[in-house]
Formats: sequence, structure tokens, C-alpha cells
Amino acid sequence: MSVNKTMLGLGSKRSVIREIFEYSKIRANEIGKNNVYDFSLGNPSVAPPKEIEETIKNLLNTANPTLLHGYTSAQGDLSVRKTIAESINTRFKLNLTENNIYMTCGAAASLSICLKALMNEGDECIVFAPFFTEYRVFIENAGGKVVISKPLEPSFQIDIEDFESKITPKTSAIIINSPNNPSGVVYSEETVKRVCEILRKKSLEYGKDIYIIADEPYRELVYGDVFVPYFMNYYENTVVCYSYSKALSLPGERIGYIAVNPQMKENVNVYLAICGAGRSLGYVCAPSLFQQVVKNCIDAKVDVNVYKENRDILLNNLTAYGYECVKPDGAFYLFVKALEEDAYAFCEKAKKHEILVVPCDDFGVKGYVRISYCVDKKRIENSLPAFKALAEEYGK
Repeated sequence: MSVNKTMLGLGSKRSVIREIFEYSKIRANEIGKNNVYDFSLGNPSVAPPKEIEETIKNLLNTANPTLLHGYTSAQGDLSVRKTIAESINTRFKLNLTENNIYMTCGAAASLSICLKALMNEGDECIVFAPFFTEYRVFIENAGGKVVISKPLEPSFQIDIEDFESKITPKTSAIIINSPNNPSGVVYSEETVKRVCEILRKKSLEYGKDIYIIADEPYRELVYGDVFVPYFMNYYENTVVCYSYSKALSLPGERIGYIAVNPQMKENVNVYLAICGAGRSLGYVCAPSLFQQVVKNCIDAKVDVNVYKENRDILLNNLTAYGYECVKPDGAFYLFVKALEEDAYAFCEKAKKHEILVVPCDDFGVKGYVRISYCVDKKRIENSLPAFKALAEEYGK
């Protein structure tokens, strides 16, 4: 066989999330979309802010077509990068410049580029369970090895002792995602400080830089006054991977960025390595039109109250039915303990009630499922009798 066997394997079997999503489309054709309670995909249901549509129309009517549809610099349009740097500086009291920002095709590209830039063949990257399933693909594609740090239950904060035990001389980076997909947990400032203290100690012990790759597509999706620490304020060797997919409900437009902390000693070389990794992977010149859109909508936000209402309906009712749920402070996922040890078997039983949820074994935690509540409120309300019947089937 002349093709790459690893790539053949990835192409032959979709992620568990995508498998369920594709099943939902088939089932919807069979019995009607309104009769399928699909909670598989993290696809924002809240419309983009009005400024987005107005900005697109204005740009198309007034801007130079070359600006909107032509190539930008490989790392992104300079004025766009400058605007993003200034926004970060204003919000988090930092001193980034346009030369700390690299525009990308969403968070997946950001992560792939950073891992390629920061890891050498055989290096280890620590991820905190539960974690987004594709981290494994991105890390292994960069030639690295995935090392999983287990969480504290039932809070699902980081188990600091376990994390420290997982760091070795081969550790080159950690990926940390807060608010977290799939749990919705926001890591506390105390947890963040302890993680950073340990990384400084281990970097000194091993005589090497260990990097934090902060994956932040859900930063803006938090409820109430929950504080989300910005890692650059706590640890010098930090790169931030950001996406507007969730913050502005633009997942299909594939626009985001990488920000390199100017406080790190090797920030220039790290940025150049990111530019080189982007080049080697073909991730250059992110979509030009949407670079201009985010520049002109830098302060826009979606209405998170819609997600909060969905969360509260689902959380309150499922808890009343006897399900054990982790209360999410951010993102738009509910992390629920399956009603039997085998989460896959539980999801198959849920299918009989037309409930489609995601087993979380591939997220690094067994016995739990993820429910994406970024859906129309009516779907949640209509699904409640099915969730109740499923619980009763288990004697709840």
C-alpha cells in the first residue's frame, strides 16, 4: 500500500463526536429532525452579533477587493494583528505587538502550529483529562507523545500531585483548556498558580523551557462573575491559541490566532518557529475577509445568557431525575456521569430514546458523557421526557 497508514486510519474512522453527528443526520431523515435529540456537536446555536453581518456588508460594499480576497502576509494582515495585540494589552495589562500575533484558520490550526513549533520528535506533551479528543491527533502528528494527567473528582479541577508526577525531562509542553471541553469547568486561580509554580520548578530542574499552550476558544463563554485566569499573566513561557468560532459564533469561517507572550526570553525565536511551522503545514494567510471582520468587531460578543438558560434547564432537570452532573461555569457542555460503568453502552441505550450524547472515554475519563447544550431551547425541553424515561429504565 502506497498511502500513509496513520493518515488512512484517521480518515477511515471519524472522531466519536463526528460519528454521532453523522448518525443524527441519518436518523433525522428517517423520523424527522424534531424527533431526534442531538447533543453531539459543539456548534454554536446563538447567532453572531449583529455587528458581524453589518461589518461584512460594509466591507464588501466599500473595501478594496484585494484587501478582502487577496493574500495577506503569511502571518496575517499587519493592521489586524496590531488591533488584536492592542485588545489583549488593554484587557490583560500586557505589552504585545503585532509581531506576537499569528493569524490562523481557527483553534485546530493554532494548536497544530504551536505543537509543531515547540516539540521535537519524541517529546512529551501533558494534557489534562478530560480533554478535547483531537489533542491526541495534533500531538502525535507533531511527533510527540501524549501524557494524560488525571483530574480530581468530582470537581474536575487539576490533580496537582498527579500533574507533577507526569513531568519528565522529555516534557516540552502542556495543553490547558479553560473553560474546559468537555466538562465546562473553569480552572481556579489557585490551580493555575500551582501549575505555573511546578512548571518553573521543573524547568529549572531539567534546564529547559516547558511551555504552556493555552487553548482558549471558550474564554468569553462564562456565566456570572466567574474569573478565567489569563495564563500570560502567570507564566512567561505561554502561547495562547484563540478562536472566534465560539466567541462570535463563526465556526465555519475558520478564523483565530496564536499569541506569543512577549515576556518569555525566547519570544522572538518562538514566534519565528511558529511562522516556520505554519509554513511547513501550509497554514499561512488565514481567510482575508474574516481577518478584517474580526479587526472591526474586536469588542463584539455573543449573548451567553441563551446558553446559561439552556444549562440551567438541563442541569436542574437531569439532577432531579437522578443524574450526577458537573456544574459548568463556562463553555456549553454538561458533563454527566453515565448510569452504568460503560459509557458506550449507556449511549447506545440513550439512542433508543433518540438521545444522542457523546461517551467520554476518548476524552480521557471513563464513565461519563458529554451533552452539548448549544442547541435550540425547544430541543432541550422536548428531550426532558426522554431523559426521564432513560433514568427510570435504570431505576432512578
